[in-house]
Amino acid sequence: MKYSVDKIENEIAVIENIINGEKKEVPLINLPSHIKEGSILLYEDNLYQLDIEEEKIRRQRIMDKFKKLKQ
Repeated sequence: MKYSVDKIENEIAVIENIINGEKKEVPLINLPSHIKEGSILLYEDNLYQLDIEEEKIRRQRIMDKFKKLKQ
């Protein structure tokens, strides 16, 4: 399952399921140390891992849309 980090406050991350939009709160201690808002997480075998490639793809897609808006 893949999640996007929506926000981080008070040692808690709010993450959103990319497929169905369901949100949940997860203590930062249970997540990789270098996450930030917008990070993409892969959840497998009761473990969250950063999905760096998916994050790059999504950030590039957003930048492309932004560039089109500016034209």
